[in-house]
Amino acid sequence: MHNHLTPKFTVITVCFNAEETLEDTIQSVIAQTYHHVEYIVVDGASKDRTLSIINRYRDRIATVVSEPDKGLYDAMNKGLRLATGDYVCFLNAGDSFHEDDTLQQMVHTLRERSELPDVLYGETALVNAEGHFVRMRRLQAPEHLTWRSFRQGMLVCHQAFFARRTLAEPYDLRYRFSADFDWCIRIMKKAKTLHNTHLTLIDYLDEGMTTRNHKASLRERFRIMAKHYGWLSTVALHAWFVVRAVVKK
Repeated sequence: MHNHLTPKFTVITVCFNAEETLEDTIQSVIAQTYHHVEYIVVDGASKDRTLSIINRYRDRIATVVSEPDKGLYDAMNKGLRLATGDYVCFLNAGDSFHEDDTLQQMVHTLRERSELPDVLYGETALVNAEGHFVRMRRLQAPEHLTWRSFRQGMLVCHQAFFARRTLAEPYDLRYRFSADFDWCIRIMKKAKTLHNTHLTLIDYLDEGMTTRNHKASLRERFRIMAKHYGWLSTVALHAWFVVRAVVKK
């Protein structure tokens, strides 16, 4: 059976004053050997050289928005509203695809399938500011992902989670640091088929908003887990996380 699924990917980059890191991200997207890609860049009205970097690649970017926003997830919602692809993927400034043919390889893993899965996912490598490999992400993508998987934490990095656009609801702006955690769970609750590509998809710059606001982000995660998985089991799980951390020391 020759099936030629050729999904269109919408890649969305949200940035603000990102002159240091943005160019690597843009180059990684436009270097993809797979061509069914729509690239959207949403800039929060940067004051540095970000816009001149975007303009240098303007002919390779489908849509550019540059205006003030109410933060990261508000900007991501703008990108979602503009997206027309089968899948949406968020690559923030500093993140990049692991290889120039990552999207091509992902599509290749679909060759046995007769229709597009609801979610595609894979692994994430952490890199330093020079783009050199540091280590694989501590949490590994499970063989079979379900919405219950995230009870163990965010087992798939947001950037390595490609959702069918028709399933992607807006990010909940009540969460300032962990709205992506909630967003992924809500999508997985609706998803029928989640496809493990068994590939390293993303090089993730090893720092970022969540690390800087670690405590606030953990509190939000707790609220999100309680919402989806119930208070009791969330408290029990967190007690286990604490025990596990103490035992590991």
